[in-house]
Amino acid sequence: MIYRFAFSTFLFFLIVTNYLTYGQSDVNSEPLRVGIAGLSHSHVHGILNRPDKGDVEIVGIVEADMQLAKRYADRYGYSMDMVYANIEDMLEAVKPEAVLAFNSIFEHLEVVQKHQIYLLTNFETTWYPTNHKAYEMVENGAIGKVRKVVVRDGHEGPMEIGVNQEFLDWLTDPILNGGGAVIDFGCYGANLITWLMKGEKPVSVYAL
Repeated sequence: MIYRFAFSTFLFFLIVTNYLTYGQSDVNSEPLRVGIAGLSHSHVHGILNRPDKGDVEIVGIVEADMQLAKRYADRYGYSMDMVYANIEDMLEAVKPEAVLAFNSIFEHLEVVQKHQIYLLTNFETTWYPTNHKAYEMVENGAIGKVRKVVVRDGHEGPMEIGVNQEFLDWLTDPILNGGGAVIDFGCYGANLITWLMKGEKPVSVYAL
């Protein structure tokens, strides 16, 4: 059996499928059976809140911090019987069709397995209507030739915006955070410009 993963660096939305052909257009009418790898990234609330939408069913959770898992179990009503200590046990026990990772950036490599895995970065800015409008304006020549793009991303800081302690612990760890704000926010500019330039590689890179 081949598990195919899609991987996210920021929203940590990983899709793994063992029954769909990559690129297949047919959509399964049944809820996608998903496993969650890690709970320490606060964007996990988005998926824990989602089962009532009817498009996903959470079948397993991987989290070594039992206190954190229990706190969210009390909040969202899932059974602690769904919680596993490692991803291998969860995959073997419940065989999810997809895996969503919400752990530290450093731990992403532990989520990605071998066997023809597909990786997909799900950048948040991909879904902004304003970006799509800008792309459309570039495509139809409404603003002329693109010669310079300035991307600004950021916020007051994780502590200042009130992230939970488990999230803050790895965000402020120079190893676990995988590169800090350079990776956390710098990725969006690179992604958007790559999209605007249709994948053309830059001839040089500089930083200020």
